[in-house]
Amino acid sequence: MRRAVLVAILLGASFAAQAQTKWRLAGNFATEHSSSVAMNQFRDELAKASGGQFTVDVFPAMQLGGAAENVQNVRAGTLQMIWVGMAFLSRTVPELEAISLPFQFDSREQAFRVVDGPVGKLLDAKFADKGLTDLGFMELGARHVTNSKRPIKSVEDLKGLKIRMQPNETHLATFRALGANPVAMDIKELYSALQQGVVDGQENPFSVINASRYFEVQKFVSNTAHFFDFINVIANRKAFDALPPAQQKVLRDSMAKAVAWQRSRAAAEESESIAEIKKRGMTYEEVSPQFREQMRKGSAGVVEDVKKRVGADFVDRVIAETKK
Repeated sequence: MRRAVLVAILLGASFAAQAQTKWRLAGNFATEHSSSVAMNQFRDELAKASGGQFTVDVFPAMQLGGAAENVQNVRAGTLQMIWVGMAFLSRTVPELEAISLPFQFDSREQAFRVVDGPVGKLLDAKFADKGLTDLGFMELGARHVTNSKRPIKSVEDLKGLKIRMQPNETHLATFRALGANPVAMDIKELYSALQQGVVDGQENPFSVINASRYFEVQKFVSNTAHFFDFINVIANRKAFDALPPAQQKVLRDSMAKAVAWQRSRAAAEESESIAEIKKRGMTYEEVSPQFREQMRKGSAGVVEDVKKRVGADFVDRVIAETKK
Protein backbone atom coordinates (compact mmCIF):
# COMPACT_ATOMS: atom_id res chain seq x y z
CA MET A 1 0.00 0.00 0.00
CA ARG A 2 2.77 2.39 0.96
CA ARG A 3 4.61 1.54 -2.24
CA ALA A 4 1.50 2.34 -4.31
CA VAL A 5 1.09 5.69 -2.55
CA LEU A 6 4.76 6.53 -3.12
CA VAL A 7 4.50 5.67 -6.82
CA ALA A 8 1.39 7.85 -7.14
CA ILE A 9 3.16 10.77 -5.44
CA LEU A 10 6.18 10.43 -7.72
CA LEU A 11 4.02 10.22 -10.84
CA GLY A 12 2.06 13.28 -9.74
CA ALA A 13 5.28 15.21 -9.22
CA SER A 14 6.47 14.11 -12.66
CA PHE A 15 3.29 15.30 -14.37
CA ALA A 16 3.49 18.62 -12.54
CA ALA A 17 7.06 19.06 -13.69
CA GLN A 18 6.09 18.30 -17.26
CA ALA A 19 3.28 20.84 -17.08
CA GLN A 20 5.70 23.60 -16.13
CA THR A 21 6.54 25.49 -19.31
CA LYS A 22 8.89 28.44 -19.79
CA TRP A 23 9.32 30.21 -23.11
CA ARG A 24 11.29 33.16 -24.42
CA LEU A 25 9.58 35.92 -26.41
CA ALA A 26 11.74 38.42 -28.33
CA GLY A 27 11.06 41.61 -30.26
CA ASN A 28 12.89 44.47 -31.92
CA PHE A 29 10.58 47.31 -30.82
CA ALA A 30 11.61 49.85 -28.20
CA THR A 31 10.63 49.05 -24.62
CA GLU A 32 8.11 51.89 -24.49
CA HIS A 33 6.40 50.99 -27.81
CA SER A 34 2.82 49.79 -27.34
CA SER A 35 3.65 46.36 -28.76
CA SER A 36 6.34 45.83 -26.13
CA VAL A 37 3.99 46.97 -23.37
CA ALA A 38 1.35 44.59 -24.73
CA MET A 39 3.79 41.67 -24.61
CA ASN A 40 4.49 42.41 -20.95
CA GLN A 41 0.75 42.33 -20.36
CA PHE A 42 0.60 38.99 -22.18
CA ARG A 43 3.36 37.64 -19.94
CA ASP A 44 1.50 38.66 -16.80
CA GLU A 45 -1.88 37.38 -18.02
CA LEU A 46 -0.40 34.05 -19.11
CA ALA A 47 1.26 33.44 -15.75
CA LYS A 48 -1.96 34.36 -13.93
CA ALA A 49 -4.29 32.33 -16.15
CA SER A 50 -2.06 29.24 -16.01
CA GLY A 51 -1.56 29.41 -12.27
CA GLY A 52 2.15 29.94 -12.83
CA GLN A 53 2.50 26.75 -14.89
CA PHE A 54 3.26 28.62 -18.14
CA THR A 55 5.66 31.56 -17.96
CA VAL A 56 7.38 33.71 -20.57
CA ASP A 57 10.48 35.88 -20.38
CA VAL A 58 10.07 38.96 -22.62
CA PHE A 59 13.06 40.50 -24.43
CA PRO A 60 12.20 43.77 -26.26
CA ALA A 61 14.49 46.31 -27.95
CA MET A 62 16.64 43.80 -29.90
CA GLN A 63 18.02 42.21 -26.73
CA LEU A 64 18.13 38.85 -28.53
CA GLY A 65 19.14 40.22 -31.94
CA GLY A 66 17.61 42.17 -34.79
CA ALA A 67 14.35 41.40 -36.54
CA ALA A 68 15.83 39.19 -39.25
CA GLU A 69 17.83 37.23 -36.68
CA ASN A 70 14.73 36.73 -34.52
CA VAL A 71 12.83 35.33 -37.51
CA GLN A 72 15.64 32.87 -38.24
CA ASN A 73 15.78 31.76 -34.62
CA VAL A 74 12.06 31.17 -34.22
CA ARG A 75 12.04 29.14 -37.44
CA ALA A 76 14.97 27.11 -36.17
CA GLY A 77 13.29 26.59 -32.80
CA THR A 78 16.09 28.15 -30.74
CA LEU A 79 13.53 30.81 -29.79
CA GLN A 80 9.92 29.90 -29.10
CA MET A 81 8.12 33.12 -29.96
CA ILE A 82 8.65 36.62 -31.42
CA TRP A 83 6.74 39.77 -32.24
CA VAL A 84 8.04 41.43 -35.39
CA GLY A 85 7.12 43.80 -38.20
CA MET A 86 5.34 41.78 -40.85
CA ALA A 87 7.78 42.74 -43.62
CA PHE A 88 10.52 40.66 -41.98
CA LEU A 89 8.32 37.59 -42.49
CA SER A 90 7.45 38.27 -46.12
CA ARG A 91 10.43 36.39 -47.52
CA THR A 92 9.41 33.34 -45.49
CA VAL A 93 5.69 33.75 -46.22
CA PRO A 94 5.53 35.69 -49.54
CA GLU A 95 1.72 35.74 -49.45
CA LEU A 96 1.97 38.45 -46.78
CA GLU A 97 2.81 40.83 -49.63
CA ALA A 98 -0.86 40.65 -50.60
CA ILE A 99 -1.66 42.73 -47.50
CA SER A 100 1.35 45.01 -48.08
CA LEU A 101 0.15 46.73 -51.25
CA PRO A 102 0.63 50.50 -51.57
CA PHE A 103 -2.40 52.57 -50.53
CA GLN A 104 -4.36 49.36 -49.90
CA PHE A 105 -6.22 50.32 -46.73
CA ASP A 106 -8.04 53.56 -46.03
CA SER A 107 -8.28 52.98 -42.27
CA ARG A 108 -7.03 50.72 -39.49
CA GLU A 109 -10.58 49.38 -39.11
CA GLN A 110 -10.59 48.20 -42.74
CA ALA A 111 -7.12 46.65 -42.36
CA PHE A 112 -8.08 44.62 -39.30
CA ARG A 113 -11.39 43.53 -40.79
CA VAL A 114 -9.39 41.92 -43.60
CA VAL A 115 -6.75 40.15 -41.48
CA ASP A 116 -9.32 39.02 -38.88
CA GLY A 117 -11.47 37.41 -41.58
CA PRO A 118 -10.99 34.75 -44.27
CA VAL A 119 -7.70 36.29 -45.43
CA GLY A 120 -6.26 35.76 -41.97
CA LYS A 121 -7.26 32.08 -42.08
CA LEU A 122 -5.53 31.65 -45.43
CA LEU A 123 -2.38 33.27 -44.06
CA ASP A 124 -2.48 31.06 -40.95
CA ALA A 125 -2.16 28.05 -43.27
CA LYS A 126 0.77 29.64 -45.10
CA PHE A 127 2.54 30.25 -41.77
CA ALA A 128 1.93 26.64 -40.76
CA ASP A 129 3.48 25.41 -44.01
CA LYS A 130 6.69 27.21 -43.00
CA GLY A 131 6.80 25.77 -39.49
CA LEU A 132 5.22 28.77 -37.76
CA THR A 133 2.05 29.37 -35.76
CA ASP A 134 0.40 32.77 -36.13
CA LEU A 135 -0.85 34.16 -32.82
CA GLY A 136 -2.19 37.54 -33.90
CA PHE A 137 -1.83 40.78 -35.84
CA MET A 138 -1.05 43.94 -33.92
CA GLU A 139 -0.88 47.41 -35.43
CA LEU A 140 2.40 48.79 -36.66
CA GLY A 141 0.47 51.47 -38.48
CA ALA A 142 0.55 53.72 -41.52
CA ARG A 143 4.10 54.34 -42.70
CA HIS A 144 5.51 57.82 -43.44
CA VAL A 145 8.68 59.10 -45.08
CA THR A 146 11.37 61.02 -43.18
CA ASN A 147 14.66 62.36 -44.52
CA SER A 148 17.52 64.73 -43.80
CA LYS A 149 17.65 66.48 -47.19
CA ARG A 150 14.43 68.33 -48.02
CA PRO A 151 10.68 68.54 -47.44
CA ILE A 152 8.75 65.91 -49.42
CA LYS A 153 5.84 67.64 -51.12
CA SER A 154 5.67 65.82 -54.47
CA VAL A 155 6.93 62.72 -56.24
CA GLU A 156 9.74 64.85 -57.67
CA ASP A 157 11.04 65.37 -54.13
CA LEU A 158 11.42 61.61 -53.68
CA LYS A 159 13.61 61.13 -56.74
CA GLY A 160 17.11 59.94 -55.95
CA LEU A 161 16.61 59.85 -52.18
CA LYS A 162 18.36 56.88 -50.58
CA ILE A 163 15.64 55.55 -48.30
CA ARG A 164 15.96 52.60 -45.94
CA MET A 165 13.17 50.08 -46.36
CA GLN A 166 12.14 46.85 -44.71
CA PRO A 167 13.12 43.66 -46.60
CA ASN A 168 9.76 43.41 -48.35
CA GLU A 169 9.78 43.18 -52.16
CA THR A 170 6.51 45.10 -52.50
CA HIS A 171 7.80 47.96 -50.38
CA LEU A 172 11.08 48.13 -52.29
CA ALA A 173 9.35 47.98 -55.69
CA THR A 174 6.94 50.75 -54.69
CA PHE A 175 9.70 53.21 -53.92
CA ARG A 176 11.66 52.27 -57.03
CA ALA A 177 8.52 53.05 -59.03
CA LEU A 178 8.35 56.46 -57.33
CA GLY A 179 11.93 57.28 -58.32
CA ALA A 180 13.61 56.85 -54.94
CA ASN A 181 16.63 54.66 -54.23
CA PRO A 182 15.34 52.15 -51.66
CA VAL A 183 17.78 50.09 -49.59
CA ALA A 184 16.75 47.03 -47.56
CA MET A 185 18.26 47.20 -44.07
CA ASP A 186 17.58 45.63 -40.67
CA ILE A 187 16.14 47.99 -38.10
CA LYS A 188 19.10 47.45 -35.76
CA GLU A 189 21.38 49.21 -38.28
CA LEU A 190 19.07 52.09 -39.10
CA TYR A 191 19.82 54.76 -36.47
CA SER A 192 23.56 54.70 -37.12
CA ALA A 193 22.98 54.61 -40.91
CA LEU A 194 20.88 57.78 -40.64
CA GLN A 195 23.37 59.39 -38.27
CA GLN A 196 26.31 58.69 -40.58
CA GLY A 197 24.48 59.62 -43.78
CA VAL A 198 24.66 56.10 -45.22
CA VAL A 199 20.99 56.63 -46.14
CA ASP A 200 19.11 59.91 -46.52
CA GLY A 201 15.87 58.78 -44.97
CA GLN A 202 13.56 56.01 -43.90
CA GLU A 203 9.85 55.25 -43.56
CA ASN A 204 8.04 54.10 -40.44
CA PRO A 205 4.89 54.75 -38.42
CA PHE A 206 4.98 57.86 -36.23
CA SER A 207 5.13 55.70 -33.10
CA VAL A 208 8.37 54.06 -34.25
CA ILE A 209 9.88 57.35 -35.43
CA ASN A 210 9.28 58.72 -31.95
CA ALA A 211 10.18 55.67 -29.85
CA SER A 212 13.38 55.08 -31.85
CA ARG A 213 14.31 58.78 -31.59
CA TYR A 214 14.82 59.24 -35.32
CA PHE A 215 14.01 62.91 -34.77
CA GLU A 216 17.62 63.18 -33.55
CA VAL A 217 18.98 62.24 -37.00
CA GLN A 218 16.18 63.31 -39.38
CA LYS A 219 14.80 66.77 -40.13
CA PHE A 220 11.75 66.32 -42.38
CA VAL A 221 8.67 64.10 -42.16
CA SER A 222 5.63 63.84 -44.47
CA ASN A 223 2.45 61.95 -43.65
CA THR A 224 2.60 59.86 -46.84
CA ALA A 225 0.76 56.86 -45.32
CA HIS A 226 1.89 54.81 -48.31
CA PHE A 227 1.48 51.42 -46.56
CA PHE A 228 -0.49 50.21 -43.58
CA ASP A 229 1.68 47.76 -41.70
CA PHE A 230 1.16 45.02 -39.13
CA ILE A 231 3.14 43.42 -36.33
CA ASN A 232 2.90 39.64 -36.21
CA VAL A 233 3.20 37.48 -33.13
CA ILE A 234 4.42 34.06 -34.19
CA ALA A 235 5.59 30.90 -32.48
CA ASN A 236 7.66 27.96 -33.58
CA ARG A 237 5.02 25.48 -34.74
CA LYS A 238 6.69 22.39 -33.24
CA ALA A 239 7.00 24.08 -29.86
CA PHE A 240 3.36 25.22 -29.98
CA ASP A 241 2.03 21.83 -31.10
CA ALA A 242 3.99 20.14 -28.30
CA LEU A 243 2.08 22.13 -25.67
CA PRO A 244 -0.84 20.40 -23.94
CA PRO A 245 -4.19 21.61 -25.35
CA ALA A 246 -4.93 23.52 -22.14
CA GLN A 247 -1.69 25.46 -22.44
CA GLN A 248 -2.31 26.17 -26.13
CA LYS A 249 -5.68 27.65 -25.20
CA VAL A 250 -4.39 29.77 -22.35
CA LEU A 251 -1.59 31.08 -24.57
CA ARG A 252 -4.01 32.05 -27.36
CA ASP A 253 -6.52 33.61 -24.92
CA SER A 254 -3.83 35.63 -23.14
CA MET A 255 -2.35 36.81 -26.42
CA ALA A 256 -5.77 37.80 -27.77
CA LYS A 257 -6.22 40.15 -24.80
CA ALA A 258 -2.79 41.70 -25.34
CA VAL A 259 -3.36 42.16 -29.08
CA ALA A 260 -6.75 43.81 -28.47
CA TRP A 261 -5.19 46.21 -25.97
CA GLN A 262 -2.36 47.12 -28.34
CA ARG A 263 -4.73 47.85 -31.21
CA SER A 264 -6.81 50.15 -29.03
CA ARG A 265 -3.68 51.90 -27.77
CA ALA A 266 -2.15 52.38 -31.23
CA ALA A 267 -4.44 55.23 -32.36
CA ALA A 268 -3.68 57.33 -29.28
CA GLU A 269 0.02 56.48 -29.54
CA GLU A 270 0.06 57.78 -33.12
CA SER A 271 -1.37 61.19 -32.16
CA GLU A 272 0.97 61.50 -29.20
CA SER A 273 3.96 60.62 -31.37
CA ILE A 274 3.13 63.24 -34.01
CA ALA A 275 3.01 65.91 -31.33
CA GLU A 276 6.29 64.71 -29.81
CA ILE A 277 8.33 64.61 -33.01
CA LYS A 278 7.12 68.12 -33.90
CA LYS A 279 8.13 69.24 -30.43
CA ARG A 280 11.54 67.65 -30.97
CA GLY A 281 12.13 69.81 -34.04
CA MET A 282 11.05 67.78 -37.06
CA THR A 283 9.46 69.75 -39.90
CA TYR A 284 6.07 68.16 -40.61
CA GLU A 285 4.58 68.28 -44.12
CA GLU A 286 0.91 67.48 -44.69
CA VAL A 287 0.56 65.51 -47.93
CA SER A 288 -1.82 67.09 -50.44
CA PRO A 289 -4.52 65.05 -52.22
CA GLN A 290 -2.67 65.73 -55.48
CA PHE A 291 0.60 64.31 -54.13
CA ARG A 292 -1.16 61.25 -52.73
CA GLU A 293 -2.78 60.59 -56.10
CA GLN A 294 0.63 60.96 -57.79
CA MET A 295 2.03 58.28 -55.49
CA ARG A 296 -0.96 56.02 -55.99
CA LYS A 297 -0.71 56.20 -59.80
CA GLY A 298 3.07 55.89 -59.80
CA SER A 299 2.97 52.68 -57.76
CA ALA A 300 -0.06 51.05 -59.41
CA GLY A 301 2.05 48.58 -61.41
CA VAL A 302 3.40 47.02 -58.21
CA VAL A 303 0.18 45.03 -57.76
CA GLU A 304 0.80 43.09 -60.97
CA ASP A 305 4.32 42.25 -59.82
CA VAL A 306 2.95 40.87 -56.55
CA LYS A 307 0.46 38.72 -58.46
CA LYS A 308 3.33 37.16 -60.40
CA ARG A 309 5.23 36.37 -57.19
CA VAL A 310 2.48 35.04 -54.94
CA GLY A 311 -0.33 34.14 -57.33
CA ALA A 312 -3.04 36.25 -58.93
CA ASP A 313 -5.86 34.26 -57.31
CA PHE A 314 -4.55 34.92 -53.81
CA VAL A 315 -4.01 38.66 -54.43
CA ASP A 316 -7.41 39.03 -56.08
CA ARG A 317 -9.04 37.32 -53.07
CA VAL A 318 -7.39 39.82 -50.73
CA ILE A 319 -8.36 42.78 -52.90
CA ALA A 320 -11.96 41.55 -53.01
CA GLU A 321 -12.06 41.28 -49.20
CA THR A 322 -10.58 44.77 -48.91
CA LYS A 323 -13.32 46.25 -51.08
CA LYS A 324 -16.21 44.66 -49.15
